[in-house]
Amino acid sequence: MDFVIAAYRDEGSWTVQELPPRLGEDFAGLTDALARFPSDVGVLGLASVNDDFFVILRRSGDHVRALLSDSTAAWDWPLAADLAELVDAPDPDDDPVPVGDLEIVSDLGLTSVELSLLCDDDDLYPDEALADVADRLGFADQFEAIVG
Repeated sequence: MDFVIAAYRDEGSWTVQELPPRLGEDFAGLTDALARFPSDVGVLGLASVNDDFFVILRRSGDHVRALLSDSTAAWDWPLAADLAELVDAPDPDDDPVPVGDLEIVSDLGLTSVELSLLCDDDDLYPDEALADVADRLGFADQFEAIVG
C-alpha cells in the first residue's frame, strides 16, 4: 500500500488528512472513514495502491461515487474488485482501462478527458497521477506534505 488520504473542502478551504493504509484494502472501511469529514463539495478519498493503480472516491452523505484507474486491478485487489462491483463494471479483459465515474471531480476543475488521460498515461505512477489531481483541484501543497 502506498497511501490513503482524505481531502475535503469546508468553507472554501481544502484540508488533507492521511488515513490508515489498511483502508486501501477495505472499500467499505474507506467509504465509512470518509463519512466523518465535513465538506461543502463531498469528501474525496485518494488511494495509491502498490504502484499499480489508484482510486478516487467521493462521498456526499450516503452517496458514493468512484473511479478505478485500471480495471485489471480487480483481479488481484479486493479494493479494486469492490469498486468495480459498485460501478457495475464489466469483467476486465487484458486492457487496463479506467472504470467508474470519470466526471467524479469535473465540477472541481479536472475534466473527465483530463482524468482519463492521467489514468491512461503509462509513464505516470499512481502517486504521480494523484499529485496531478491534487494540483488541479488546489490542494497540491497539503498533498505533498503528506505523501512526500
